[in-house]
Order: sequence, then C-alpha cells, then structure tokens
Amino acid sequence: MSAHVFRDRRDAGRQLAVMVATVADASPAPHTLLVLGLPRGGVPVAFEVATLLAAPLDVLPVRKLGLPGNEEVAMGAIAALNGEVAQVVDYDLLQREPAAALLLDRVIRREYTELLRRRRRYRGERPPLDVAGRDVILVDDGLATGATMRAAVLAVRQGHARRIVVAVPVGAADRCARLRTEADACVCVVEAGNLFAVGAWYAEFSQTSDEEVATLLAESERRLQHQLPAASGQR
Repeated sequence: MSAHVFRDRRDAGRQLAVMVATVADASPAPHTLLVLGLPRGGVPVAFEVATLLAAPLDVLPVRKLGLPGNEEVAMGAIAALNGEVAQVVDYDLLQREPAAALLLDRVIRREYTELLRRRRRYRGERPPLDVAGRDVILVDDGLATGATMRAAVLAVRQGHARRIVVAVPVGAADRCARLRTEADACVCVVEAGNLFAVGAWYAEFSQTSDEEVATLLAESERRLQHQLPAASGQR
C-alpha cells in the first residue's frame, strides 16, 4: 500500500463528496436527498458529503455482531430504522463456528441494547427517520467486511427508499462489488484489493466520540436552516 490517502475523516469526506455529487446530480429529484452517516466514524465523513450537497444529515445506528473471542470478525450486523430492525448474518461463518452460532441470539440482544442507546444519544428529540420515496446516501469511513453497511442498506430498503447510494472513502474491492448488487450504486474513492485495515489509509484515525457526532449533527442542521456556505475544512 502507498502513503496515506486521507489526512483524516473530514478530508476523506471532502474527497468522497466530489464523487458523490456526480451521482446525486443525476437524481431526477435532488430535493429528496438524505445523507445518513453510520455512527460513529461515518458521521464526520457524512458531514462533508451533506455539506457539499446542501442535504440534510442524520444517523442510522448500526452494530456489528462480533464473533465471540474474536470480535473483529463479523458474524453479521444489525441496523435500526425507527421500530424496525434489519439483520444480516454470515451463515457460512456460523457453519464453521458452531459454538458461535449458539451465542448469536445473545450477541444480537447485547448489540441491540447498545444500538438503542446510541440512537437516543445521537437523535434525541428528532422525529423518526422517514426514508420513503427519498434518495438516501449511506456513508461510512470505510468498507472492510461490509456487514454493517449491508444491514444499513437492508434497513433503508425496508423503509421504502426510492434510491440507495453507498458512499465510502475506501473499501475492499470485493465488498464494493457486492454492495453494488444490493444498493443502487456504490461510490468509493479507493477500492483496495488488499484492504488490511481501514485506518491504514488515514494519517489520523482516532476514535470518533459521541460528543463529536452530536456536534456535527447540530452544526449540519444549523447550516441547512441558514443556508450557510460549505465547510472550510477546518476541524
């Protein structure tokens, strides 16, 4: 792999936004655009995309279902859109890990509890998300296993979105290809044959905090209401 492609998530978002704008401009109904960041790391990226497109920004809570004893490996993922939960499961993996299969329901319950906490923390008193008939852009900071993004796509599809665009700064090439069959489009600045780790493509990849997510959502809402100029890029 070459040197870092992105300075940080905000820089990645600005690079991604330029590519997403081309896809968004092709929409016959641009006023229906809605940008959803996958918390937490996807929100700073999504903020820049929403700013460039002058589109509303919100969050779609998702949680990876980590393999017990090796949490970095995804057994699947869940996403919550209002009262509905979308779930994707890697059944091939569970056939190879029968002990983990027995714990799947327990992991889902645990992650759903955390998902609800984050939804309350990030969305607060916002009204329920209504994606019906809208062009939804789903944004994360990278696509490794693709499990959380697939759950997000499924949730938004079940919510009757008109069009779904997946947008990430960097993704594994095979995962991007799969998402193109599940979403209507997948925009990726860098498609890597060997991704290794999403953070390896960033010079700065510290954890995004709950406070930063809340701040960015509030700032995006203020800018949209007052039609302020696009972000200068300073953090």
